[in-house]
Amino acid sequence: MRADPELYDFVPYRDRPRIEWPGGRSVAVWVAPNLEYYEIDPPAHPQRKSWTRPHPDVVGYGHRDYANRVAHWRMADAMTRHGFPGSVSLSVALCQHHPEVVADADARGWEFFSHGIYNTRYAYGMDEAQERAIIEDSIRTVREATGQTIKGWLAPALTHTERTLDLIAEYGLTYTCDLYHDDQPMPVRVKSGRLISMPYSLEVNDHYGFFVYNMSPREYARTLIRQYDRLAAEGGTVMCIPLHSYLIGQPHRIGPFEEVLRHIAADGRAWITRAGDIADFYLANRYGEAA
Repeated sequence: MRADPELYDFVPYRDRPRIEWPGGRSVAVWVAPNLEYYEIDPPAHPQRKSWTRPHPDVVGYGHRDYANRVAHWRMADAMTRHGFPGSVSLSVALCQHHPEVVADADARGWEFFSHGIYNTRYAYGMDEAQERAIIEDSIRTVREATGQTIKGWLAPALTHTERTLDLIAEYGLTYTCDLYHDDQPMPVRVKSGRLISMPYSLEVNDHYGFFVYNMSPREYARTLIRQYDRLAAEGGTVMCIPLHSYLIGQPHRIGPFEEVLRHIAADGRAWITRAGDIADFYLANRYGEAA
């Protein structure tokens, strides 16, 4: 294993030319709702457990099932009220399990990218044929359900193999959310095609906010506003807000989150858009220079 995987260049932040987003906006803001399906008793994986309790974990399953039964609609309505489209990190099996949720997101003009088939199936140890099958299934299933051709990838449960990025680029995808290393898009070295890294923040992911950092809804909202204000002031940046509706869509959390959306929408410095639109703009205007 190399000390540096050499997936991208080291380019110090302070020396980069500023990216000017459409309309002269200083920060591109995209919201990433994770629309997921968790199996109650998935096949056991030797390297990682799907649930903290012995299978079947009814408590964990029920908490996440709340997302598709209730919380998605509350979260999505809040986003729509304030003019924020979603870029959906999709467990593509949701298209069969709960097509109503996928149809609702599609009707709102949201973009879909793949988060694997299930969030309870991990890429660790997959051979190339298995990984290709998941990519092909993702492309086919989303196209059949929505008419969209996916452009992006976030590995299921953030699990990868060493060939993942090369494979998604080979299949024509143009961005990955799996690198977490920057506040701007960057070219990624792959064997074929063109691939960029799309900023996707673990720091302001609601899972980290509520499960890891134990924030209150108000603290999480203030964190998002501080993140936005700093990135907008620096300029040429991307802010991603990764969400899970079973968390942010709880009745006691949605109000402070709406205050965040209201703040960003009223500020005037944000290009409020979708991940695929950011990727398209970057590929057309900045990729050649950066690569």
